[in-house]
Amino acid sequence: MPELTADIHAPILGSRILRWDDEPACAAFAADLAKRPAIGNAYLELHGALGAGKTTFVRHLLRALGVTGRIKSPTYAVLEPYSLPGLQVSHFDFYRFNDPREWDDAGFRELFASPGLKLAEWPEHAAGALPVADLRLFIEVQPDDSRVVRLEPGTQRGMELI
Repeated sequence: MPELTADIHAPILGSRILRWDDEPACAAFAADLAKRPAIGNAYLELHGALGAGKTTFVRHLLRALGVTGRIKSPTYAVLEPYSLPGLQVSHFDFYRFNDPREWDDAGFRELFASPGLKLAEWPEHAAGALPVADLRLFIEVQPDDSRVVRLEPGTQRGMELI
C-alpha cells in the first residue's frame, strides 16, 4: 500500500482505515490496488454519499488497469463495460435501480457469475441481488475535503486485496 496520512487497523478484524488527503492519494491507492493479482476477478462495493468520490476512485482504478479514452459514470445506463487484454471490467451504478426484476432482465446475474472485475456504486439499491463483496470501500468526506476510507474485506480475495 502507498503511504497515506493515516493507515491504522480498524476495530473490525481485517478491516483498515485510510485517509486520502487529496485526489493524488486516491489515485495512488487505486494504482496500488490495480497491481494486485486478485483484482482481476474481484467484486468491489463502493459506499458513500453523493460527491464522496466513488466514481473518481473507479476512474483512477480503471486508468491504472489500462483503460484509455473516456470513463463515464454509469448512473443512467446502470452498467459501463470495459474490455482490456485478459480482463473484463463491469462498472455498475445502482443509484437509479428501482425494481429487482431489472436484475434478471438486464443479465446482471450472468455478468456477476462470469470472470472479471466488478465495481458497484450504490450497491444498497440492489441489496439481496448482489453476491458478497470481496471488498467494500466506505468513503466519507471530511470537513477539510479529505476522505476517510474504511476497507472491509468480505472474502479471502478481499483480504488479499488489502
